[in-house]
Parts: sequence; structure tokens; C-alpha cells
Amino acid sequence: MNIALIGYGKMGKAIEQIALERGHEIVLKIDETNLADFTSAHLSKADVAIEFTGPHTAYDNIVKLLEFGVPVISGSTGWLDKMEAVRELCSQQAGAFIYASNFSVGVNLFFELNKKLAQLMHPHSEYNVSVEEIHHTQKRDAPSGTAITIAEGVMESYNEKTRWVNDASAAGLEPQENELLIVSKRIDPDPGTHTVRYASAIDDITITHSAHNRQGFALGAVVAAEFLKDKKGIYTMKEVLGL
Repeated sequence: MNIALIGYGKMGKAIEQIALERGHEIVLKIDETNLADFTSAHLSKADVAIEFTGPHTAYDNIVKLLEFGVPVISGSTGWLDKMEAVRELCSQQAGAFIYASNFSVGVNLFFELNKKLAQLMHPHSEYNVSVEEIHHTQKRDAPSGTAITIAEGVMESYNEKTRWVNDASAAGLEPQENELLIVSKRIDPDPGTHTVRYASAIDDITITHSAHNRQGFALGAVVAAEFLKDKKGIYTMKEVLGL
């Protein structure tokens, strides 16, 4: 499979290593130094593009790739307010698209565990639920996309929680009853730790996923690309992993 990498930072390099180990070829690598090469002609040999950039560039990158007719895997976060526009464009272009806030197999299993635990905990009002995420200091957005997905999974059962709030946006205030608190911390060199905590006066119940490196994210992205090749439509990691 021929892969184009849109974004060639630490994640892009990790994806490249995994892709080559799995017998694929990298036919294009785009970063800030060669944006002029981000053209339909340069992408013509790519079976799929894997896009890992930042919140300010991801949406435009995804739009260009879909318009060029290239299937897109995106792991960029911080742009999801435009997701509906991407879905509409993908449908119009008869394209193929997968977005995941986190491509790690372990994290996607954690998402399912989180939703099941929320179902069990919701009847027990003595427990206060919150989410915490820790990442390295170079991560630009807060909260992480993974933390948002976790919060949304909790709110599927806690329907009285109508929105999440980040500790920074909450300005140190206690969240309202309808708000789910996400605490964001930036500590080097943490590649990603996510915890859901149910706290009561009697005891606490927590579940945590701790990434040791970027390899899990990179492997999941390549597996998603293998899944998406020659397909049309919009998919998630649930379909990729058969969850």
C-alpha cells in the first residue's frame, strides 16, 4: 500500500516506521518545509493519506485530501467543530474517511470499558465523576481529543451532564451539576495518560490508560489505513477493530 504522510513530526515518523515494517511504502511526506508539494499530482500515487498535524491546519488538510480523491485517516484534534462539514464533503465526493481521537487499540478498548463503567455507576449518586488527562508540554490543545471522547462516553449514561468543561475554562470554579469536569495537565515526557475517577466520601473507583510511547497510536493508524484502502464512506475505530 502506498501511504502519504500529512504531518511529519514525532507521530508521522512513528507511523512511517510501523508502515515500513508492515511492508508499505511512503510515497509523500508533507511538513512545514514542503507545503508546495501538497498537490493532487504529488498525491496521485497514494492509496491513502494519514493526517497528523495540528488544530489550526487539520481541517484544511482533510478538505484538500477529500477533494483530491484520497482516502483520509486523521488523528488531529482540536478541529471537531467542523466535523459535520467534513462528513458532508466526504459524502459529496464519494470519499473515504476515518477520524479517531486516539488510534491505539488499548485506548479504543478503554473507551468501551469507560462506557460500561458509566452505566454501572450512574445509579449511585454518591459518586462524583471526573476525567483527567496528562500529556507532554508540546501538545497544543486541551483537553485532549481522547479525553473528550471519554467524557462523551460517560455522558451517554449521565444524561444530566449536558456538557464537559476543562479546568482551564472553568477558571478554578467547581463545575455545575450539568457539567463534567476534565482536568488537563502538561508534564514531560508523558505521551498520554487518561483517568476516569468516581469519588465518594467512602471510596474512589478509577480506571486509567497509560501510554508508554507513540507506537500504539502509530500502529492503530496504519491498521486503520489498511482497513480504509479501496473503501468508500465514513468509518470509526469500532469498525476497524470489530468492536
